[in-house]
Amino acid sequence: MNNRKQSSEKAPAWQVAKAIFWSFLGIRKKSDLDRDAEMIKPYQLIIGGIIGGVIFVLSILTLVKLITS
Repeated sequence: MNNRKQSSEKAPAWQVAKAIFWSFLGIRKKSDLDRDAEMIKPYQLIIGGIIGGVIFVLSILTLVKLITS
């Protein structure tokens, strides 16, 4: 019953951000992956991944402009 309750809960934003950040680096603990798979909904990952990707690209563009100017 406890597992069913956990799977119906929505993960907080900080947990989604943390999972996406570590996924971008390619470093994940198996226990964290299992916990995130139960709590994080697919739409949270998609939205977070898009936001993270945009931030990453904008950071790289800003860094390149700073270096080349």
